[in-house]
Amino acid sequence: MTETLAEAPGTRGRLVSAAARLFLARSYHAVGVDELCATAGVRKGSFYYHFSSKADLMKAVIDRHADALWTRLATTADLPDPASRLRGLIDAVGAIQEEFESYFGTVVGCPFGNLAAEVAAADADLAAHLQQIFGTWQRCLSEQCRQAAAEGVLVAGTDPDQLARILLAQFQGMILLAKTDSSPARDITAALHDVLDHYLVQERLR
Repeated sequence: MTETLAEAPGTRGRLVSAAARLFLARSYHAVGVDELCATAGVRKGSFYYHFSSKADLMKAVIDRHADALWTRLATTADLPDPASRLRGLIDAVGAIQEEFESYFGTVVGCPFGNLAAEVAAADADLAAHLQQIFGTWQRCLSEQCRQAAAEGVLVAGTDPDQLARILLAQFQGMILLAKTDSSPARDITAALHDVLDHYLVQERLR
């Protein structure tokens, strides 16, 4: 089970953990404050002591998911070469999806992508919060793609920043397809590696 779904100590932590599970299993709009409080085992007054609204709680859930993702992505820094580090970024995302699948019994989607599709057009504040997360994620990918380009790992003519955006879009697209057609999470990782291989010199030379 991912760090995000693990039960956290304290009233605030229990609310965030419960919300992370319920929002992934169902959706943000499908889950009300009463259900959140019942699942977390806290009084409704305690909810409003810690959060001004369900949207405020959703920001805390997003941040916990983001912290878990950044921790996973940071582990790739010790891999020996740029190609391995790029593959490691894919493996990190795939591992999170496989853990979600193990917990829920099916692919439930990316917590950021799910919420973006659900509320981005209706809640500007949540949309801005998500935009910051996606921006940080893309910058992380861009940094690794630029290193790969500098060391001659990428196919000539590849724009590293554009590749980062392509990879992020592929992450979201592959996860969404797996969610909608109930394919296994391991297929997400395999498909993403296929996409990346088109941009790696050593794969072209095989």
